[in-house]
Amino acid sequence: MNVLSRVGQTLMRTASQAVRPAAAAPRQKHTLPDLPYDYGALEPHISADIMRLHHGVHHAAHVKNLNKTMEKFEKAVDMGDMRAQEILQPDLIYHGGGHFNHSLFWNNLSPNGGGEPEGVLMDCIQRNFGSFKNMKQEMSAAAMSVQGSGWSWLGYNRLRRNLEIDTSPNEYLLQGTTGLIPLLGFDVWEHAYHRQYGDKRSDYVKALWNVINWDEVSKQFKGAETSKFT
Repeated sequence: MNVLSRVGQTLMRTASQAVRPAAAAPRQKHTLPDLPYDYGALEPHISADIMRLHHGVHHAAHVKNLNKTMEKFEKAVDMGDMRAQEILQPDLIYHGGGHFNHSLFWNNLSPNGGGEPEGVLMDCIQRNFGSFKNMKQEMSAAAMSVQGSGWSWLGYNRLRRNLEIDTSPNEYLLQGTTGLIPLLGFDVWEHAYHRQYGDKRSDYVKALWNVINWDEVSKQFKGAETSKFT
């Protein structure tokens, strides 16, 4: 099971507060995924310094704290302590969402990225937004509209069978807050760009388009189209 599926199941279980069977197997801990490229591979668009901090410190902290909080949560479940479970849920949502969102984000980027998508993804973009340029402008505007920390997203609406752009605050999961399946995310927390771009978020957002891994986004799109409702 990949990291995105495991984190999703973690948060679904938390939301339902399901009681773990006494004979359940020990939970597998979450781990920091390796990057599919070196820290400096996205330069000059994203510096090695930023990537080292973002992946090796911030994402790693989410993983560490998610595991610690999950351990406490499962003990609370075993003890039937509903109050403790309720208190722990915000941290589970925050660190679980941070782990999920960043795991997707790293794969959305590539040193060989940029340009425009092809095939069915491009067809859907043109159908839903009129053109790739329009989609790009709308997603960039969404990224700039986030107040404080959060994400802008290109997501798939399974009910309408189309692409939509939305935002999520902090580390909330897009699907959990809007129902959209995330395909492409822009992290606009300050730690994602401030060391390199200062307060010029617009320059960072513009730079991101040069390293988008459209093959990966297309793969996410194909999976979203064929996924079943749960």
